[in-house]
Amino acid sequence: MAFYICNKYLGREVRVEERRQLLHKGLKAAVFGIPLLAIGLTINSSVLMTDAGYSYVHQNNLTGELDVFTEPGIHFRMPFLSKITKYDQLITVSFGNNKGEDFYQRLDAVQVRFADTYIGQIPVTFRFKLSNDPAAIKKMHREFRNNTNLIDALLVKNARNVTVITATQYTGEEFFQGGLNQFKSKLGDQLREGIYLTERRQVEVEELDLAPVGVNQSNANQLQRTNQLVWKTVPVEDDTGRPIRQDNPLQQYGIQVTQVTIGDPQPENQLDQLLADKKRLVADRIRAIQEQETSKAQAETEQLRKEIQRTREVQDAQRRKELAIIAQQKEVEVARQIAEREIVEVEKTKRLAEVEKEKELAIAEANLAIQKANALSAEFEAKAIREKGRAEAEVLKAKYAALGANREVYLAELNRDVANSLYNNLQNFQVQMPQNYIGGGEAAGLKTNLDVITGFGALGLMDQTKKVVQK
Repeated sequence: MAFYICNKYLGREVRVEERRQLLHKGLKAAVFGIPLLAIGLTINSSVLMTDAGYSYVHQNNLTGELDVFTEPGIHFRMPFLSKITKYDQLITVSFGNNKGEDFYQRLDAVQVRFADTYIGQIPVTFRFKLSNDPAAIKKMHREFRNNTNLIDALLVKNARNVTVITATQYTGEEFFQGGLNQFKSKLGDQLREGIYLTERRQVEVEELDLAPVGVNQSNANQLQRTNQLVWKTVPVEDDTGRPIRQDNPLQQYGIQVTQVTIGDPQPENQLDQLLADKKRLVADRIRAIQEQETSKAQAETEQLRKEIQRTREVQDAQRRKELAIIAQQKEVEVARQIAEREIVEVEKTKRLAEVEKEKELAIAEANLAIQKANALSAEFEAKAIREKGRAEAEVLKAKYAALGANREVYLAELNRDVANSLYNNLQNFQVQMPQNYIGGGEAAGLKTNLDVITGFGALGLMDQTKKVVQK
């Protein structure tokens, strides 16, 4: 029991010592960690890292100064006594687009009232670009304080206001029947340069329409111009013809409108019914015009068919007449060509005879000339042969006369030449006598094959005997 009490006392002292060490470590960590944390928070609050696509307004609460940063980078600010407001440099405001990511892109389509009191829904998207001028950004920040207020109080309201005012310058039919592109151009122009100063005035509108369908009308498909008086809101122009504008609220802040995009506008039911009825009336008119044009075309086609038949018959008669004339002219031409050919044949025969005679005469004259030339050639050839013989005889005579005068010298040269020839040809010549001879007269000669074989056999025995003797 005493041992148990002692162990319990010792364990309690150990736990107290551990708690004391933990408390000491916690105080030590707090002493070193709190200053480090304060330094880290101070450094973090002193540095501003800006991103591309945003404009930052730094408000120093100690001095009240404003600094603007429009480029990405690292900037210094007053720690704990400054405020940073971020603005989008490019802002998209979309009316009627439910697929946007930001709240200002999920607005309803703009409801407008046209000059003829019809109502329509126009989905339109605007893209704005903020200025990079620090003075303009500071002025904008002082008046709107943050990006959300800028969009709600300025961009959205101004875009809706300009869209509604621009729509009053068009009638519903004019807008939905081809005026959308012009509406878009005027809307963008008034957003960039300022709203037109307008007045309500009754103006004459010129329209192009199909001419009424009539029986006596030559061309029912022809367009005609019609004039109609309507009340419209028209711009007030100055002396130079330019529209007078009101102040542009975006211009003082340097905000630019870079893009205006219009979707598929929707008219109200009455205007939609009016357009559908007009479309149906136009379709009925076109159908009636097509039927009238078809009947007229059928009548004109029948008339043309008759004219073509009559023209064809006239052309056939004219062709037959021309063919008869051509046949007669052909016969006359054939007879004329036959006569001319016969004349040509006679002239040809006559000319051939003349040419043949001329040819024979030319051949005779040529033969005569050839014979004369041959005679002259033979005569000259005989003279040449005779002169040549005389010359050779004289040369031979002179040669023999010279040889006769030197007879001994000439004979000595002949003997020398003969001796040289014999010596050159007989210096290696040898004469050997045959060792055996088989022959005889007419009575003892070799008369049969047996005699020849017997003789050769004897010669063979003699050769063998000679070889045995030599050994």
